[in-house]
Amino acid sequence: MRIRQSIRRQVYATVHGQGLDYRRYDRPDGDPGLFGPDSVVWLVHGDIPGMFTGGLAALMLQSLHPLAMAGVDQHSRYREDPIDRLNRTAGFVTVTSYGSTAEAEAAIERVRRVHDHVRGVAPDGRPYDAADPELLRWVHVAETACFLAGYQRYAPTPLTRDQQDRYFDEYGRVAESLGATGVPRSLDEVRAYLREVRPQLAAGEAALAAVEFLLTPGALVRDRFRGLALRVLVAGAVDLLPDWAAAELCLPRRGLLRVSRDRAAVRAVASVLRYGCEPSAVITTARARALRPAAVRGGTPAPPRG
Repeated sequence: MRIRQSIRRQVYATVHGQGLDYRRYDRPDGDPGLFGPDSVVWLVHGDIPGMFTGGLAALMLQSLHPLAMAGVDQHSRYREDPIDRLNRTAGFVTVTSYGSTAEAEAAIERVRRVHDHVRGVAPDGRPYDAADPELLRWVHVAETACFLAGYQRYAPTPLTRDQQDRYFDEYGRVAESLGATGVPRSLDEVRAYLREVRPQLAAGEAALAAVEFLLTPGALVRDRFRGLALRVLVAGAVDLLPDWAAAELCLPRRGLLRVSRDRAAVRAVASVLRYGCEPSAVITTARARALRPAAVRGGTPAPPRG
């Protein structure tokens, strides 16, 4: 029990920092949030190994859009405080997935306000705006495509094709609430979009520097155990990238033996993460909220909680 608690504490500290407030998931009774317990979003975003590898892969893939990368490079402190960015990103995904409707909508509104101030000029002279619907679409697709890839690779039971379509359709709601337009809502639409956008993608100096930073886990965490685990997860993230993206980012080609070794290492780390973190305290809290009978205003009060 002590080992399990230690693993959970370290994982939660890395992912959420001090920002995990269970009150965002516990009330009000009967509120399913934006998606609810039966959604595919709850399934995909609740798989810690898939989200770790998928999230890291998403950061690499997103860096290939010169305008998106310019916004990160010029307005983010990821080099000085990389864990802070991880905490904020993880917090947003977690609360929009499992939080109450009010908490999820409030988180979306906060991000919209931040985007209003993220503007500038990229190194190639083009202006960028984080609230640009096309940039928002790119960031969303890169993120969800990688989350799904991580789930499909490392979850005990991969999703069916119908479930994959449902995942993109469900979480597309968040992208549209942030201001994205033309959001792909199925696997085929995501693949078509990635083919369409590829001519606009290139690894500039900022992208290569950001990926090099991610490939150096010691810059992210000082703890030896977490550093080793993160090194394994970063290798798993590289493995999730499409071949064209890995080549553009100048990542070395990996033979079958290296791929097999990396995947086995990720599965070993995944077993430790599952042992320490499942069942998820966040999902357990959110599920209880969603399934409790809602209080009836002006009528008989809801039964007391046990």
